[in-house]
Amino acid sequence: MAVVSEFRSFIAKGNVIDLAVGIIIGGAFTGIVNSLVNDIITPIVGAIIGGIDFSDYFVPLSSTVTAPTLAAAKEQGAVFAYGSFITVIINFLILAWIIFWMVKVVNRIRIKEEKQPVEAAAAPPPADVLLLTEIRDLLKTR
Repeated sequence: MAVVSEFRSFIAKGNVIDLAVGIIIGGAFTGIVNSLVNDIITPIVGAIIGGIDFSDYFVPLSSTVTAPTLAAAKEQGAVFAYGSFITVIINFLILAWIIFWMVKVVNRIRIKEEKQPVEAAAAPPPADVLLLTEIRDLLKTR
């Protein structure tokens, strides 16, 4: 029974809950980022560099592979698909660049919020006012 209560205590800690929420949001955010990279940024980069698509670059590792595309070549035999690797690296660099700028913007917002003056807490009333308030409250109870 002690192990169960220990486990409950571990799970209820703020860090574990924060981590779980972060993983769930990260998983949901993955779809958005993938769409941004694959549907918006990669076509723009492809247009800039002349429409080069590295995904079908491969070296056949057996003489039976004669297909011109990677998918067909994989069906024929073993291939060294270096083009897919290059594509993944380019996608990673694009994604890292986007995340860098997102973090930079969020940090700027945080700095601006920290620089804003915090309203001063109301000053406590003077001692004589507190004393008079106590006397009034005592007289009300009589």
